[in-house]
Amino acid sequence: MDEPVNRIRRYDASRRQEQARENRARVLSAARRLFLDRGYVDTSVPEVARAAGVSVQTVYKVFSNKAALLKAVFDVSVAGDDDDTPMAQREVIHRIQAEPDAAQKITMYLRHLAEGAPRYVPLQLLARDAARADPAAADVWARMRQETLTAMTYFARELLATGQLRDTLTEDDVRDVLWTYHSPELYELLVLERGWPADRYADFLADALINALGARALGDSAGTGLENPLG
Repeated sequence: MDEPVNRIRRYDASRRQEQARENRARVLSAARRLFLDRGYVDTSVPEVARAAGVSVQTVYKVFSNKAALLKAVFDVSVAGDDDDTPMAQREVIHRIQAEPDAAQKITMYLRHLAEGAPRYVPLQLLARDAARADPAAADVWARMRQETLTAMTYFARELLATGQLRDTLTEDDVRDVLWTYHSPELYELLVLERGWPADRYADFLADALINALGARALGDSAGTGLENPLG
């Protein structure tokens, strides 16, 4: 007697989960569109709910507030999907980690960066601009910056472990240079304002970072011969 009921309950739970995922995806898509079209400050949660075809309560239940929604839209844009696998565990990062050559690591990472930048840099810039008027948006912007700094700390440590960077550089030096070239402002200047294509942007960043960090090829103990711009 209990077996049909159990099957129905399992089906109902599965359907509710699927519906929740569909609602979340619609809300994220609608929020991204409205944020970029109208700006963060001028977009309201009820407008997002209406565009997504869900109730306002549904939006608040999943995202708690508009700032959390902005951060979720950004996170999905960075990853390229709504899979909750952390970026550090993604295949593209594993390939970069497995590469033994420091200059090639940098080049691979920056090609990955340039490929994803059109998805998420506009949202970083949106949060930066909204931070001037909204304390919650300011918190989101600060979290974005801190997450980038943390990621660049790990990358700096990994690059230094190759033994192929300029000997005088500390982990803080490498982290700060990586963080600077990773900044959305540089993308804003070169791609959005000057119209550089993504491949030119990636090549420029790779060349600049390889030179700044003195990255040398495997087996080259003499270094690059370039002057150290960091002193």
